[in-house]
Amino acid sequence: MDLSLTDEQEFLREAARGALKRVDTVAAAREALEDETKRPDLWKTIVEAGWTGLLTSEDGGGAGLGLYDAMLVAQECGRVLAPVPLVSTLPAATVLDAAGDEASAAVASGELRVAWLPAAPPTDQEPRWTTDPKGGILRATLPTATVDGSTATLSGAVHWVLDAAQAEALLVTAEGPDGPIAVLVDASASGVTVEGLWRYDATRPLGHVTLDGAQGRVVAADELALRRAWHVAQGLLAAEAVGTVDALLPVAIAYAKERHTFGRAIGSYQALKHQLVEVLRLLENAKSLLIYAAWAHENAPDELSLATAAARSGAEHALDVATRVQISVHGGIGATWEHDAPLFFRRAQLQRRLLGGAGGATDRVAGELLGGVVPA
Repeated sequence: MDLSLTDEQEFLREAARGALKRVDTVAAAREALEDETKRPDLWKTIVEAGWTGLLTSEDGGGAGLGLYDAMLVAQECGRVLAPVPLVSTLPAATVLDAAGDEASAAVASGELRVAWLPAAPPTDQEPRWTTDPKGGILRATLPTATVDGSTATLSGAVHWVLDAAQAEALLVTAEGPDGPIAVLVDASASGVTVEGLWRYDATRPLGHVTLDGAQGRVVAADELALRRAWHVAQGLLAAEAVGTVDALLPVAIAYAKERHTFGRAIGSYQALKHQLVEVLRLLENAKSLLIYAAWAHENAPDELSLATAAARSGAEHALDVATRVQISVHGGIGATWEHDAPLFFRRAQLQRRLLGGAGGATDRVAGELLGGVVPA
């Protein structure tokens, strides 16, 4: 099996890298910690690059590409801490496309800026659809929907929604009369309150969304489409993490070669070698899991939950270890504002807690693998 990138994928990756070079997003991440308005809005960049339509079919007005193509772009975003709303836009686009919804083309073209409100499918430990809680460890319930024809009235809240305050529309997964349904709501509609915020990592704009009798249009998406949106988001977060690790490792290696102590390069010390090799091992493992996730998305839908959860779990662990090693290798400067390492550490610590968290992904892997085990 040939796992190398196609010419088209190579071009997509290089084009993404070039588009992101227009703004020094790492420097902007530092400035945004002092002033949130310094965080660049890259919406125009991703629209011009066509990233909003990556996963939308050609019939739906998009590029009709696969999950791995979107992951390549996400990796480039992760390399430079770019505040690009892929994880909020692309899952919503997949739901609208699967439903053949009239808003699909507008989202794919970037005319409509939509944010997906994350909703996690059931697991072996949690039999209901849930959202991230505002605080604590217990999962929160979905907003509820009262349906009248094609109109749904929503009540409830969804917390820690990526890019919520910047969106023009919200795609809500709500508990309907017969199970979960998708509802498209105007972000400025009556009954919709979005509290914009950021926590710890200024490159991740978040929002608490409250729906108090807000009305929206029911999207004719089935439960399978809603599940796939969650798994797509997990895969994209994993890809961002892999991109960050891929960028950090060469920097750490280069510094280990040039920094000398006691007359020797610090990279010659076995303890440091082991740390760097461990990051490489975790990185290669995570890259393999991305390929598995993309393959399952296209060829084995029954394995998609396992594949994307495994990718998220492995990639977040690699990112956590890599950012800690980055600080360790750079010694005294690694933990100060003289270096960019703390910015990447902030990204790692927030990202591993979003959308169910790395722990939730690991639990889902265990549930998928052990679900079919028969006692001896």
